Formats: sequence, structure tokens, C-alpha cells
Amino acid sequence: MKRVQKIAYSAGSLAAALSYQAFGTYVMFFYVDVMRLSTTLFGLGFFLYGIWNAVNDPLFGQISDRTRTRWGRRTPYIALGAVPLAVSFFLVWSPPVGPERMMLLFAYCLGSIFLFDTLFTLVILNWTALFPEIAPTLPERAEVAAWREAFSIVGLILGIALPPIIYGAWGWRALGALFGILTALSLAVAVWGGRERREFSLDQPLGLREALGHTFRNRSFLTLVLANTFIQFTFVILTATVPFYVKYVLGGTELHTTVMLGVTFVVALPMVYGWAAVAVRRGARWALMVSTVLFSLALFPFGFIRTFLAGVVTTGLIGIGLAGLIVLVNILLADVCDEDELRTGTRREGMYFGVNGFFIRLAISLQALVMTGLLTLGRYDAGLAVQPGSAIAVFRLLLTAVPLAALGIAYACLWLYPLHGERLAQVKREVEELHAGKAIRARSA
Repeated sequence: MKRVQKIAYSAGSLAAALSYQAFGTYVMFFYVDVMRLSTTLFGLGFFLYGIWNAVNDPLFGQISDRTRTRWGRRTPYIALGAVPLAVSFFLVWSPPVGPERMMLLFAYCLGSIFLFDTLFTLVILNWTALFPEIAPTLPERAEVAAWREAFSIVGLILGIALPPIIYGAWGWRALGALFGILTALSLAVAVWGGRERREFSLDQPLGLREALGHTFRNRSFLTLVLANTFIQFTFVILTATVPFYVKYVLGGTELHTTVMLGVTFVVALPMVYGWAAVAVRRGARWALMVSTVLFSLALFPFGFIRTFLAGVVTTGLIGIGLAGLIVLVNILLADVCDEDELRTGTRREGMYFGVNGFFIRLAISLQALVMTGLLTLGRYDAGLAVQPGSAIAVFRLLLTAVPLAALGIAYACLWLYPLHGERLAQVKREVEELHAGKAIRARSA
């Protein structure tokens, strides 16, 4: 596969990061602080949304694995779903009612979130599932992962740091329209770059029950997906809390939020290539464990800093470890798919990335429940310009003790992850032989 195609495929990461990180960072702030939706109702909505995610991610992954068309297993979903996904993102930020009709606002919030997440899962899951197929070796996976995460960081910068400027100048609907268009365009580029391998479409797919059984009995996958759940929880609670932290703890504005979040990803952008090189040299598991430690250490200053400058320095240091967290997990997940192919005889990236996606969404739902619960306990009041000391303490807690506990669990899971060293090398040798045989059969079919 040519490098230009690898880069074009990786552009899909811009769509994923731009839309979902803007959603994850600002949807609570928008509905709770701007639209004045009750924190209890918002927490209930995200709990229900998490239940739906328990169904749609594995279900869509299984459907993708079993799809057989002349254009491939994954490509039709990406190509046909890009525009509807963009429209659904716009709708999230366009409620027709306000807090005076609280239950209607809640119903709209819930419905728009469900629609957006369903389409996001259908499109981005299929785009992500192409990764192990496009890049079969560790050096190729490290290269494509670095390009993907470089686009992802650009998307994160745009999706997290720019919204305060956009909604401050033109309103929230303008944010939805602009980011929706950018999402659709980057997915169009990704469709052009992605190339599916015909031999994998000839694999005999598994039934849903059998597919789920193999997935949840896979020790490599279970330890990795649990680690990733707590990594993602840490990331989303960080980005969702910073707007509150800047406004109420540091006394900053939307511009200060933009700078603090933006510097994190400016620092992380060059670091993704460094972590990719470390993964090739020392292994992706080792690199991910080190990046988890570095990310944890960078969180401590949030417990005591009082100035905007100190906040910028802190978020900049976070970018070093963050780059490793976002670039390395998918490399390990691709290895898990290889190991599974040896056991089942078929490529099942859709199911594995689908179940992984479910746990990521579970982390987001858990973040919403933790945040709303702690904000309620801390007596946070969106109508107050100055929050009580108990709310200030909660904001600091959400950026220190809570994510540190989650990262400690993630590190323990990575320690137990078995697919590394000689075991991984053996899997690589055996899967290479298996793919050679499948390619011969595909040519003769």
C-alpha cells in the first residue's frame, strides 16, 4: 500500500476526533450550563445512552464482519454514512426548546445523542476496523497509527480548543454545521485511501453467539479493553472538566479554555511519532505502560495551581504521556485480532473494535455519572458566577484523584496483558503463514 493511501486512510481520524471529542468535551457543558438542563436528567440521559451502546457497538461490529459486497465489508458503511453523520452532529447543538420546557429539552437531548452515536458507531467502527488489514506488520502499524493520531490530534485541537471561539462568536448551531461539514469531507478522503483485501472477504463468518464467546474468552483482549476503558475514562473526564476548571477555579474565559486544551495537543502532535518509534523498538505494551505513568505524573499540579500560566504548563506536560495513550492502544488491539484469527480462522476486526467501542462509550457514560454525582455533592449551581468552595474542591478532585485511580487500574491491566515478547513473535510468524495461504486461495477462487 502506497504511503499516500495510508495518509488518506488516516485522514478519517480527523472526522472521528473532531466530532466525538467536541461532543464529549462540550455536550455536558452545553446542555447543563448553557441550556440549563438539570444535571440529574442529563446523567439519566447518558446512563440510557450507555445502555444503547451496550447493543450497537458489538452488533454493528458483527454485521460488518458478516457483510459481503463487491465494494468490501467496511467501505459501503463509511461512504454511505458520512453525510448522515454530519447532519446528526449538527442536530445535537440545535435544540428547539429551552429550560422552560425541561422534559422536551431532555427528550431532544436524548434523541439527538442517540442518533449521533448510532451513526458515529456505524461509520467510524468500520473505518477503524480497516486498520489491521491495511497495516499487517508492526512497522506498518506504527507508521499508520502515527499518521492516524497526527490527524486525530489536529481533530482534537479543532474539536476541543476551537469550539469556545466558534460558539462565542457565531453560536452553537454554527459549531454543529462547520464541524459536520469537516467530518463528512475527511471521511470522503478516507474512503479513497482505504483498500480492503479480497481474501479476508472469503473467510467464513461466525454467528453472533460464537463470535461473542470467542471475544469474551480472549484473555489478551479482556485485559487490554479494561485498560483502555480506564484510559478513555481519564481522557474524557479531563477534557469535560477543564472548561469548568478554567471558568470557576482559575477565573478564565473561553479563550483561556482554548489555550489550555490546545497546548496539550500541540505538545502531543510531534510526540506521536516518538511513541511509534518506541513501540517498534521496545514493544507497544511497554511503551503504553510508560506513557500511562508519565500521564499520571502530569496530573498532580491540578490539585494546587491557581494561575492560568501554571495551567498551561500543566496541560503541556500532559501532552507527552497523552500522545502515547492515543497512538498505542490500536496497535495492541490489531495484535489481538491477529491472535484471534489463528484461533477462529477468520478476520473479526469488526467485533473486536465494536466491543472496544462499547467499552469506550461505557467510559464516557461513567464519566458523566461520576461528574454529575460529584457536582451535585459539591453543590455546583450553573446560575452562580462564583461557585462554593465545595464545588471548587470537586473540580480539583476530578482532575487529580479520580483520573489517577483510573490510570492505576489501567496500568495493572496492562501488566497482566499476555500478548508480548516471544508469544507475540510466535503469533506474527503463524499469522503471516496463514495470510499467505489465504492469498493463494483468493487468487484461484
